[in-house]
Amino acid sequence: MTLSFRFGTVGSPMGTPKKPGGSVGSIQFCQTIGLNALELGWVQAVRVSEETCAAIKQASIAADVSISVHAPYFINLNADDDEWPKSRKRLMDAAFYGNLAGATDIIFHPGSYFEKDASEVLKVAVPRLRGCADELRDNGNPVILRPETMGKSAMLGSLEDTLEMALAIPGVLPCIDFAHLHARAGDGSMNTYDEWASRLKNYADILGNQALKQLHIHLSGIEYGTKGEKNHLPIAESDLNLGDLFRALYDFQAGGRILCESPIMEEDTLYMKNTWQQISGEVA
Repeated sequence: MTLSFRFGTVGSPMGTPKKPGGSVGSIQFCQTIGLNALELGWVQAVRVSEETCAAIKQASIAADVSISVHAPYFINLNADDDEWPKSRKRLMDAAFYGNLAGATDIIFHPGSYFEKDASEVLKVAVPRLRGCADELRDNGNPVILRPETMGKSAMLGSLEDTLEMALAIPGVLPCIDFAHLHARAGDGSMNTYDEWASRLKNYADILGNQALKQLHIHLSGIEYGTKGEKNHLPIAESDLNLGDLFRALYDFQAGGRILCESPIMEEDTLYMKNTWQQISGEVA
């Protein structure tokens, strides 16, 4: 029996040996400690050769480690007309080289509201993202573009925002950061079984029950204030109710990948994996 979720880290695990090091070393290290997913952290820029991408893909296949990419932070679907081409190139470069590296999913931060209503911002963001997805398909690139739910209320990236993008554009699905959703409200809410269940039901109602089988989740502990996220924390140092979240995911028969962004990356990833096995009864 395999687990409903694959577990891994966002970025190279802390214990990755220096040789061979890099993404290939990270993949091999993940396999040795019982993880089977890795999100490549291309968060500053996409600086990778086609040769390196081929080596990453080969290593991931050999180790049975599923690959995704976190695209550069500096992407904004709501950028002004001068800045948008630069944002677009960052996303498209991540998708091009990510596909060469064997990544199936490209995660990105969708941007800022710039104090405008979400409905107005989405009128700009959705057509721009659709253009990216259409170009990828025209070029035979099958990666899924995943706008991430964001932890600050000023940022484009509520769950509703990402669901609207996904509903409107084939090849786009949310990356759900449940820690961000907990922090975004700024008041400690979005942290109970009923609250998580209501969000999962909303997800399934809009995108279909099958979409719950291919969730891409970011998870960590989180510190927050009234305006939302401050920084990521180890699970044990935060108030995130991991048990209730996992019980809701199990009851909704969800699956996919859970990628950990905790400061103690692989330690918390393995804790999440063990917690999932205890709640689900699944055996790796």
